[in-house]
Parts: sequence; C-alpha cells; structure tokens
Amino acid sequence: MGDVEDELRDYKIIKEGEAEILMHSSNTVFFNKAQVYNRDMSIAVLRTYIAKCKEEHDAYLSKKGRLENKVPEEKNSGSVAKNDSITQDAEANGDTDVQQDQSLDETESISEGFIRMPSWKGSQELKAPRVLEALAASGLRALRYAREVDGIGQVIALDNDKASIEACKRNIKFNGSVACSKVEAHLADARVYMLTHQKEFDVVDLDPYGSPSVFLDSAVQSVADGGILMCTATDMAVLCGNNGEVCHSKYGSYPLKGKYCHEMALRILLACIESHANRYKRHIVPILSVYMDFYVRVFVRIYTSASAIKETPLKLSYVYQCVGCDSFHLQSVGRTINKDKSVKSAPGYGPVVPQECSDCGKKFNMGGPIWSAPMHDKEWIFSILANVKAMKERYPAYEKISAVLTTISEELHDIPLFVSLHNLCSTLKCTSPSAVLFRSAVLNAGYRISGSHVNPLGLKTDAPMDVIWDIMRCWVVKNHPIKAQQPDKSGTVILSKEPKLQANFARAAASLSKAKVKKEVRYLPNPERHWGPKVRAGRQITSKHCSLLGPDVVSGSLDQEADGSSEAVADKLAEGPATKRQKTVDVSASQS
Repeated sequence: MGDVEDELRDYKIIKEGEAEILMHSSNTVFFNKAQVYNRDMSIAVLRTYIAKCKEEHDAYLSKKGRLENKVPEEKNSGSVAKNDSITQDAEANGDTDVQQDQSLDETESISEGFIRMPSWKGSQELKAPRVLEALAASGLRALRYAREVDGIGQVIALDNDKASIEACKRNIKFNGSVACSKVEAHLADARVYMLTHQKEFDVVDLDPYGSPSVFLDSAVQSVADGGILMCTATDMAVLCGNNGEVCHSKYGSYPLKGKYCHEMALRILLACIESHANRYKRHIVPILSVYMDFYVRVFVRIYTSASAIKETPLKLSYVYQCVGCDSFHLQSVGRTINKDKSVKSAPGYGPVVPQECSDCGKKFNMGGPIWSAPMHDKEWIFSILANVKAMKERYPAYEKISAVLTTISEELHDIPLFVSLHNLCSTLKCTSPSAVLFRSAVLNAGYRISGSHVNPLGLKTDAPMDVIWDIMRCWVVKNHPIKAQQPDKSGTVILSKEPKLQANFARAAASLSKAKVKKEVRYLPNPERHWGPKVRAGRQITSKHCSLLGPDVVSGSLDQEADGSSEAVADKLAEGPATKRQKTVDVSASQS
C-alpha cells in the first residue's frame, strides 16, 4: 500500500463527467480544464449522431423492404401467364429450384437499382461507431466517450508523444474494465495513421494545440461515408486577421478584421475542410459550428459524391469590406445556368461592388473565400439541444453548452456574417439605439433579423447595407442629432445623404427572441479567472505566463523549481569532490 501511495504522490486525480485521470504535477502532458465545454459539446453531438444513424438505418431497411415487396407484385401481375407456363415446363423438366433462384436474383438486382445508399448503411445490422481521437494527450476525451456515450464502439486514442501515450494507458487502466475494453492507445503520427486507415472511422476528432491544417487532408480520407469529422482550431490570431498571410498559407483564405471575425474564422475553417474533401470526390455537410472561449469548433458529415462537389463553388464567397464604414458584401465564387433542361456551372458574376463604397466613398478590402452556405443544420441543433436538456445531470458544463445551443437555434442560418450595432454607431459617432428598437426597424422594413452566438452585440439580417444605413440615418437625424464632424469622415459622408427608406421604430412583436422572452440565459461569463488557453505541454512555466495561468499557479510552479534546484545542489555538495572529478573526466572525455 505504501508503494502505491509513493508512486501516486506526484499525481492528482481529475474528475470530469464519469471519467477520472491522473495528472502529474509537471507539465509533461497537456490538459486544459476550460476545454470541458468542448468535450461536453462533442459528447452531445456524438449521442445525437448515434441516434440519427439508427433512424437512418431503420428508414433504409423499411424502404428496402417496401421495394422488395413491390417489385415481385408488379412482376407477377404483369406476367402471370408467362410464369405459369415457365413453371409448368420447369416442373416437367425437374428444374423448379433453379427457376426460383433465378427469380430471386432478378428481384435483388431490381431492388438494388432502386436503392442507392452509402456503403456504411448497407448492412442489415448497424454496427457500433468507431471513433478516432487523433491527438489524445491524457486520453480524457476518449475515456469520456467510452464511459458516457451509450452504443459507442471502439475508441482509438493516438499521440506521437511517448509521455502522453504512457499517461493515456495509465488513465485507461485507472478507469476500469469498461475503458480497458473499449479504448486503445497507440504511439503514432496521426497523419500517417489516418492515411493508412481510410474510411474506417465513423467519427474522427481533431483537437490540436493550434492549427489543424496539417491533419485535414488525411482526416477527410479516414472518415467513413456519412461519418462525422469534429475539428477544433485555436489559432484565432491567425484566423481573425492578425496574420492574414499565415492564414492564407494554412487555410487557403484571407481573413478580414471586423466585428464578425470569429464567425469568419468558422467559415474559413469550413471552406478549408471542403477544399481538402473535394480532392477525393467528397464533400461536407455542416451540422454544428461554434465559437467558444478562445477557439472555434466545427462538426461536419462527410459524403462521397462526384456530382455533389460540382456545387461547392455555390457555397463559397469572397467578402468585400469597406475600410471606412465596415460595410460588407459577398460575391459567390460560382453560379448555375439552366440550359436545355440541364444545369451547368459557371463562374460567378463580379465585382458586386464598385471601386469605392457607395455609402462612404472609401476603398474595399477583399477577403476569402469563405463558406457562405449554412454552417448549422437546424434539425440537428434541436435534436442536440433536446438531448442536452434531457440528460443535463450528465453534462458538467450544462449551463454553457445549453446557452450556446439555444442561441444557435435562433440564428438565421442562411445569413453569413453579421453587423454590430455598436460598430455602426461608432462610425456615425452617435448614441446607440436599443437592440429591440433596431430589430423592430429592420422587421418593420420587411426583413429578417436575429442574434448571433458569436457576439452578444451581433445582428444577423438579410437587409442590405443601404437599408441598414437608412435606418441609422433616420435614428440620428430625426431623434438623436450629433455634433458636426470633419467632412472627410465616413460617418459625415453617410449622414449627408437623404434616407430612401423611412424607418419605423415602433416595437415589433418578434423583436425579442424566444429565449429572451423566456428569460433564458444565452451568454455566460467565464466561471473563473484565467479561463482560457494554457501553456503547451513540455514548456517551462515562467513569469510571462501570469496572464494565462494566474500569479498563484506561476509562483507555485517557480517555487517547486527552486526547491528542486536547491535539492540538486545539496545532493552535489553531499557527494563531495568525487563528483567534480567525475565531471572533469566526463568533459575531457567528451572533448576527446
């Protein structure tokens, strides 16, 4: 018993959900408590995915059964006399069994012609989904999948760091027989492993420290048809425009600095995954895309279809953003032409904007391409949210993920990007109207509007920018006049124009979201200070990490290092001169 206590003396037990892991006091294996949101959301999606697979498989078997029953009936009703004569001849010749086998083969071939389903749905029995966690670290995510998700199959945990795999295997044993029977840990390069296991996993989870770009090409090949790719990106400085050239080299898109930059980061990541999938005649269908804390995470289903990838240019757009007033406009990469009862693809028309902004007269920056199609599946969102609410005691971060999902469920899913009410008022140097009044004005003008889960002040709307500025002109000129500004300022140019639309600020019935009416919480503060990214595993914690970890953690780590160094010095002094002579011999030997 004493040996076990001594062995575990430097470890602490961390419990999350139903899984427990042993974490060493040193920073040799990465763990971030803030990622509990990420793991809870992934579990919710995985549970919904298993339920959806059962529904799809049952529907497939039902349809197949109906077609198999329908084909023999039509065949028999149309050729009763012929079948009777053939049967009589066969009986006379003693070939009745052969004739029955031929008719069964014909029925099967006809039914297969009517039904074309993905290969993973073709079997009579639905297999438990196989999951690959490509970057496992401590293995906490894989252990939670195995212990908490009913109906899950084998979970493979990979890492190319030996210390991480040792910790992962230790944690698998620590979590008992269920974990040992379902979770396997392997020391391997995730890229090579996924390339050598193509279309073998129903779920592939990528959660790297930084950018996932180097893993995407192999990841889209390892997901089975209809399977899910879960992907996280934490390099938000790159994706949000601080290093645009780096983003273009990693993701193939140029970001723009704007209030919508975090949603643009999501759409850049989706466009990048789609680009990698298209190279192998595959395409993605986003089911959930979220921005939380300091990262973006997307959940997409991947299918193989050479015809479907022709529609990819219709789902991508370039973004033009004015440098003066931040007005933005989207230009689709492609379009379709209906010709001779067929649909053909063609390049998109452009440019959609003049050389100078029609609102303020300034130039445009161009970014993209980004994913401009819906980045959520509304049916999936409601299913995931229902699952979370039904099993809220099993989600440690229930309040956060339910709030995010509630906000996403109320978004306009077909509207890319959003405007910021405070940013509009900053351009005009005016007092801001309340969100209810602005929403009412947009609704009364005949357009749609909703909030955004990315930004509490973000408003997604299908109203064009000239309508938005007309509403703001009416707000300023009629109700809230401002002091005279310099004539070359964007706000001055915008307010100098007469509004073509007379805004109606009368409160509209739909100006408040359903969650707001029910007083449901949608945006939660961080549960504690220094809730965010942590130091990469293996790096020494220094005083410059105070903003990430907090002064208490940093001082404690530095104290431990000081104690360790003082103990090492004391050991060397206790060894006496022999140690110094040995060191001299070693140095001279190494020099020789």
